[in-house]
Amino acid sequence: MWARGMFGGHGIYLGEVMFALIADDALYLKVDEETRPAFDEVESVPFVYHGKKGRPVTMSYREMPPEGFESPERAEHWAGLAIAAARRRER
Repeated sequence: MWARGMFGGHGIYLGEVMFALIADDALYLKVDEETRPAFDEVESVPFVYHGKKGRPVTMSYREMPPEGFESPERAEHWAGLAIAAARRRER
């Protein structure tokens, strides 16, 4: 695992696949059509930054649910969803 600066934060990679983003003191995880419902269910907010001309841009990353910080097992669950989504995107 490694990190690279981007979007005013840091992208977190597993190999060559970016599955998480740290920005504004928050951890965001990659989502796709398959995993988005799980994040919607826990009301996880999307990562939004202001692009050119100050317009908001919503990316396919959602904030780590609070339960993900409560135990290693829950963190592994949410990170696993993000890694799977990131790998599907790379295909």
